[in-house]
Amino acid sequence: MSMRLPLEGIQVIEVCNVAAGPYCAMLLADMGADVIKVENPDGGDTLRTWPPINDGYSENFASLNRNKRSVTLNLKDAGDAALLRELARTAHVLIENNRPGVMDRLGLGYQALSALNPRLIYCSISAYGQSGPRSNEGGFDLTLQAMSGIMSITGEPGGAPVKCGVPLADFSAGLYGAFSIATALRAAENTGRGVHLDVSMLGATLGIAALQTSEYFGSGRDPQPLGSAHPRNAPYRVFRSRDGYFGMAAGNNALWRAVCEVLDRPDLLADERFVSPTSRAQHQDALLMILETMFTEADTTTWLERFRAAGVPCAPINTYSQVLEDPQVAHMGWIQPLTLPNGKSTRTFGSPVRWGADGAAVRMRPPALGEHNDEILGPLRPAEARVEEVGL
Repeated sequence: MSMRLPLEGIQVIEVCNVAAGPYCAMLLADMGADVIKVENPDGGDTLRTWPPINDGYSENFASLNRNKRSVTLNLKDAGDAALLRELARTAHVLIENNRPGVMDRLGLGYQALSALNPRLIYCSISAYGQSGPRSNEGGFDLTLQAMSGIMSITGEPGGAPVKCGVPLADFSAGLYGAFSIATALRAAENTGRGVHLDVSMLGATLGIAALQTSEYFGSGRDPQPLGSAHPRNAPYRVFRSRDGYFGMAAGNNALWRAVCEVLDRPDLLADERFVSPTSRAQHQDALLMILETMFTEADTTTWLERFRAAGVPCAPINTYSQVLEDPQVAHMGWIQPLTLPNGKSTRTFGSPVRWGADGAAVRMRPPALGEHNDEILGPLRPAEARVEEVGL
């Protein structure tokens, strides 16, 4: 980047495993923060074992841990716990995603560390929150998608519950965590005091379900699964063509008029069932039959060309290999080369955010387990321990 990264000079300690916490910390690292990832010496972050494995190194791990440094500490060991306290003494942020109470039992909770560093922003990410009747329950993305209602509206009507293929609960919690940390940093500048941020996966998934919760509050009815369809708008779904499927969203009356012009069906504009987005949604089963009868007369490419020419939002049903090769992705520079600790070259999807004309570059490859022990922990160890380490 041609400009100074906005979080340069901010030091973050990450005591996290797998997804939500590491993703939160990586977002901060992409914006310039110095993230020190604290891992157990016995294998480290569980994500290090997840395939695909490239000559002994996990590419899943690499996707969430760029721009970080790694140290190994056994936090159940008094000496190692003391080293973490020393790190926290001068850090700006600590992120942890253990079950509530774990860090307190280790003497590393918010109260203990804020006594050493009153400006410390301490972000706890958990399944259900730091207090309450479910706070001691563990959770993974699957169970949170089930608990939060996401699985009740995902899939086809009458079908079995289906989770979203992308881990929404994990990554929405990570996003909320990073956003909250950024705002807390501003507050700490003004007040000189840190804060304990309580970010729950349940709360995050409900937070991004604002349209569904408001539907329930407003109508008293539970939202239902609709496949790819929309509960309040139509045509706004996936349609079958002669050779496959495509998505098309005519989300207002002007776009609906454009659809009718493409299809040469002005009569549909006068049909009382289809005069507004709400009425079209109420009669979208009938609308689907009418439209797909025409859509199956041509292939997907043809319909995409026609609708794009008319200004109607539409898209192919891409696989990841297809979307990652899309010219828009290339233009934005989102895919970046990445070297693994074993020297192997791969690619990764970098930060999607641009600051002005620049994107956030991968400044540091993902670390090997404990790669930065000497660099970070060495100066913190007692003098006699440092002497023993060098064999003097």
